[in-house]
Amino acid sequence: MSIPSFARTNFETLLRAAGDGNLALMECLDAMTGTPRYVICAVGRDDRDFVFTPFGHLADGDPYDAYLPPDPGDPDGFVHPDASGKAP
Repeated sequence: MSIPSFARTNFETLLRAAGDGNLALMECLDAMTGTPRYVICAVGRDDRDFVFTPFGHLADGDPYDAYLPPDPGDPDGFVHPDASGKAP
C-alpha cells in the first residue's frame, strides 16, 4: 500500500512545524455535525496575522478503536477485528 504524495507532503509540513515549535491545538466544530473537535494546526504568519492550517483532529475515545492498521502479511489488506484481514 502506497501513501499518496499529498499525504507525504502534509506530513513533512507537519514535522517542520513541530520542529519549529509552530503547532497549535485548537477547539473547532465539525463542519458536518457541529461536534467539538480538537484540531492539530500548523501556525504560520501572513504579515502581522497568524494563519492556522488544520491537519487533522485528535481521536475521540480510544484511537485503537477508530483505525484499522495495515496487515503486515498482505500489502493491500488491513488487520480487522474479525481476523479477515480486509476492511469493511
